[in-house]
Amino acid sequence: MAASTRTPNAASPFLNRELSWLEFNQRVLDEALNPEVPLIERVKFFCITYSNLDEFFEVRVSGLKQQIEADTPVRSADGLNAPETFKALTSRVRRLVELAAASWREKLLPALEKNGVRILHPNQLSAEDQTWLDGYYRTDVHAVLTPLSIDPAHPFPQLLNKSLNLITRLTYSKGNQMIHRLAVVQVPRVLPFLVRLPRESGQRDYVQLEDLIAVKLGELFPDTSLEGPWAFRVTRNSELYIDEEEISNLLKAVENELRNRRKGEAVRLEVSAACPPDVRRELLTTLGLTSDDLYVVNGPVNPTRLMELCEGHHQPELHDVPFVAPHVPAVDAEDLFRRIRERDQMFHHPYESFEKVIEFLTLAASDPKVLAIKQTLYRTGGDRRIVGALMEAVKNGKQVTVVVELKARFDEANNIAWGRRLEEAGVHVVYGVVGYKIHCKALMVVRAEEKGLRRYVHLGTGNYNASTARLYTDISYFSANPDLGEDVAMLFNLLTGVCQYQDMKRLWMAPFDLKNRVLELIRRETRHAKEGLPARIIAKMNSLVDEDVIRALYTAAEAGAEIDLIVRGICCLRPGVGPAGHRIRVRSIVDRFLEHSRIWYFENSLQPELFIASADWMPRNFYKRIEIAVPILDGRLRDRLIAEVLAVSLSDNVKARYLKPDGTYAPAEPHKGGKKSVRSQAEFVRLATATATPLNGNGATPGARPRITVRTQPKP
Repeated sequence: MAASTRTPNAASPFLNRELSWLEFNQRVLDEALNPEVPLIERVKFFCITYSNLDEFFEVRVSGLKQQIEADTPVRSADGLNAPETFKALTSRVRRLVELAAASWREKLLPALEKNGVRILHPNQLSAEDQTWLDGYYRTDVHAVLTPLSIDPAHPFPQLLNKSLNLITRLTYSKGNQMIHRLAVVQVPRVLPFLVRLPRESGQRDYVQLEDLIAVKLGELFPDTSLEGPWAFRVTRNSELYIDEEEISNLLKAVENELRNRRKGEAVRLEVSAACPPDVRRELLTTLGLTSDDLYVVNGPVNPTRLMELCEGHHQPELHDVPFVAPHVPAVDAEDLFRRIRERDQMFHHPYESFEKVIEFLTLAASDPKVLAIKQTLYRTGGDRRIVGALMEAVKNGKQVTVVVELKARFDEANNIAWGRRLEEAGVHVVYGVVGYKIHCKALMVVRAEEKGLRRYVHLGTGNYNASTARLYTDISYFSANPDLGEDVAMLFNLLTGVCQYQDMKRLWMAPFDLKNRVLELIRRETRHAKEGLPARIIAKMNSLVDEDVIRALYTAAEAGAEIDLIVRGICCLRPGVGPAGHRIRVRSIVDRFLEHSRIWYFENSLQPELFIASADWMPRNFYKRIEIAVPILDGRLRDRLIAEVLAVSLSDNVKARYLKPDGTYAPAEPHKGGKKSVRSQAEFVRLATATATPLNGNGATPGARPRITVRTQPKP
């Protein structure tokens, strides 16, 4: 396909998906640049920026390059085709990585040194340190290294995805001839990237493993003259390609594809700034890449490994103030199930502990009245308490069924391993549904009680993963509502059997009716606005991409509905479009915890309806995944979500960033007009620690139904 000069169209009502994601990663990097963020937390954000970019290239850029190779003539909603999008994103990525590398050199590294954390080159060390480092190299490093010469008998090695490598130019004599060759040494992943030097004081001095190997490289290539070495890294296509209609065993197919992931086609080459042009060209040619795929790094070439700096003990002021969700007193099974039976319960993680979810499962596993447990697992996280409770339930004679998603990106191998352990313990394990990812979060317990069998359900916006539950913001909802219980039973029958989808009483489910239901409620708000009735939509999610939903939101705003969107990541809706553009406000919050909850509010003429969901408003969630949206039936909990979670999020003027019509984001002005500074996550911590109650944390204050003030978006 011929090169194009088209640039993103500012007149389009849609923003480009890939560029919108890069703006999200810019907001992550902004936290690394923010001097008000504690230093070690800034280093974390710096590393996360690069980790995010790795996945972006592994999945999104690789897919884009395949479209270019196939000469696909399709344009995305914003008007760009694949080559135009690729050109625009490479330009944006270069600006991003240049800013990130400069922030490391000029801000973070000096600040670390000022606080007693230094990264030194071996040539900077004292004789005593060099002696210690030499001993470390000989006992822990040398035997792991494999020198790879590149010559007619030794073709260029198949380098692993994202592995850090050193390339050097060798010169040696062979008879009367001088031979020039390139050689590669992979920096071992199995060893610490940062070698900590022995210090009796609190000083933390490190040497990068690549620098240690570089100064010892001559020992691997004796009797040669070396030039370099120079660090480089290759990113490869890591998408799994499985024709599910043509396979007989999905588990085996995923396992086979995982072996290929490390060797997929190259999509990006990163090299250190010192690497000579001819070596860069040699690498590009060998990898089948062009100069568009080359990123010259004036800083660390593998910065994600710098996360090791954040481990261990530092001065407290270099970290966020530690937060542990308030302790929730344990209860026995009878008390727990009685409370859920009497009234629905809700938790706001991580501000309220995820331990109550684990306790629910643990008590169900041991309760003699429980007959069956069914659960979905998208990212297991390897939590032995969750998996252990399921295994214990089998030992106690209960029927246990677990639906494990094999294609949870980059967690496939982990999920396969845990799925097999569950099978060995006697759990009935179902590995996904052909053609769809199972992304819904559902847990059902069937219990024999005096009045017959009763279903208890836990439904949430986040994974059953205790580790991420301490880092992600999510909503958990417990209920013994018969309609919800019946719907969840139908959900599991659909996932484990061959039954056809039937309309549910309470739940919405993708890929069947979820999108249409969302559109119906947006259109209802549109009708109410036209009739002069109160009309308001508030939607909190990770990403907003679906064109039909975005067009429906534009129409609702034109009719007079007020719309607030809290979108952490990608947002393809362009605010400020048309005369009613001011009625749509889009903000993103990037802070200490990853905003992950999906909450949808529809005003419904002063009779608001609220839903929590596993899905974002994206085509993949509507059509390619099994997702659910759950109505909040309990008025007390509905009021709490309105008055606390949504209202506080909309009040954030410290970490919130407003989306501008050009696709960039502007910070709020917290002190403008004498307004109080509000940092939503800090406020949630305050609320959780101030008003925790034994089971479900905060409750809305009794009284009139809370309303959310319409807040105007500040002018950029």
